[in-house]
Amino acid sequence: MWRKWRRSTWGVVLDYVAIVLAGLLYAVALNYFVLPSRVVLTGSEGIAAALSYYYESGLLFVVLYLVFQSVLLAFAWWRVSRVFALRSGIVVAVVALSLLLLPDMRFASPESEGERIILVIFGGLLAGVAKALAFIHRGSTGDEDVPAAYFAMRYLKPVGSIAIIAATISTAFGLFMEGLKTGEFEQVVNTLMYTGIYIFVSAHTLNILYRKFQLTMICVITQVPDKVGAAIRGTSEHRSYVVQEGIGGHSKQGYRLVQTIVTHEELPDMLTAIERAAPGAFFYYHDVEGTSKRYYIAPIG
Repeated sequence: MWRKWRRSTWGVVLDYVAIVLAGLLYAVALNYFVLPSRVVLTGSEGIAAALSYYYESGLLFVVLYLVFQSVLLAFAWWRVSRVFALRSGIVVAVVALSLLLLPDMRFASPESEGERIILVIFGGLLAGVAKALAFIHRGSTGDEDVPAAYFAMRYLKPVGSIAIIAATISTAFGLFMEGLKTGEFEQVVNTLMYTGIYIFVSAHTLNILYRKFQLTMICVITQVPDKVGAAIRGTSEHRSYVVQEGIGGHSKQGYRLVQTIVTHEELPDMLTAIERAAPGAFFYYHDVEGTSKRYYIAPIG
């Protein structure tokens, strides 16, 4: 009992350490790479960034960031989960505090087109890693990640893909403010190109690292389908399976094809259980899309 409690407590401590690290990493991405490159962020962060660019005020971004996030965190508490909202709130607090305290340094010149693209790409990578780290530990970096978590659970779509949709309004607003400030059409198009690169890089990085809502089908060819089925049910109480009969093309022996659909988050443990239940069985897996909304995925948080 004591060991179980200690492992559980240690796991929670590691979760919160990771959550704080995600906030710090996201702040570094914003402060040193994304905001200096003057790209439009997604969601309400994009609106805050566009206004801060227009008025040339970093403090304005932080203030607007906190105002917008407080509304989204309330939505997370109501519609996603309290654990998710709490941990997202910690990330937001770390980001805001870090933006105010991080030292002023420059790693590349945003005025140079060659160096600006480096800022955008590396900032997108860091932001994507920070978002994935927060999601893995049942939190988020706030902003569009909150509705992304809600709609991902509802429609079984990767969170990064939903974040791209959230970028539409903020990007349009940011480009409008850019045009209002500079009055140059070429500059607006230039900002649009760099913004598109940032959104794609950050969303793609998030989807690669955080795969909770990406589904895969496992197919196992075996002569012990009952053991394989028991391994599937034993690994996840929410997963079932289908058994089909087949005959080996060379051996002419009877086999069973056992199929189940799991999330990428469940995949490693599921494969380990199947290999233990049926050593030597041939199996393969592939991604699937269009799964019924009745398919169960454990809520974030």
